Amino acid sequence: MQLDLDRVADHAPRAVTGEKYDAAVLIPVVERDGEAHLLFTKRAEHLGEHPGQMSFPGGGREPADEDLEATALREAHEEIGLRPDEVEVLGRMDDIRTITEYSVTPFVARVPDREYAPNDDEVAEIAVLGVADMLDDANYEYERRDHPHYGDVVIHYFRVDGYTVWGATGRIVVDCFELTTDWRAPERIDPDSRA
Repeated sequence: MQLDLDRVADHAPRAVTGEKYDAAVLIPVVERDGEAHLLFTKRAEHLGEHPGQMSFPGGGREPADEDLEATALREAHEEIGLRPDEVEVLGRMDDIRTITEYSVTPFVARVPDREYAPNDDEVAEIAVLGVADMLDDANYEYERRDHPHYGDVVIHYFRVDGYTVWGATGRIVVDCFELTTDWRAPERIDPDSRA
């Protein structure tokens, strides 16, 4: 399974403004055995926010960061040892809002298929999951929830190789797949909703 990454470069991303915090993540695309894979981190259990959850490398913008792309690259280097000179940033996706008052900007990038070193302070594991496996109907499900503050929400779950990608990361994955493949999530919510 391949991703049409040219669609990312041609995409006019929607920005989210007005949130308390800005953050950025890198969506690392790894080519393995002729198939596209996505690289995820499993957050360390001792972290205060979202411990043990699957995420993309990334985090909050710091004053020294030139822009949000620099934030994503710095965080990926800190979390998994991905050097900025190894990364081919292809473009950015639409921003999303989170319930933790972040505006998150995802950047799609090609990265080498190599061993990465998780920073134990932040990352418990690194997982490289096949796009074809993630898009297999047997590995995807969703549920609607009535959130006490944000109303009707849809939670997407991708379950592959013992890992579950969901929450804000699941929403970013849905956006990425809908932009770069012909796959469509069976249920969507207002993109300004929070996860």
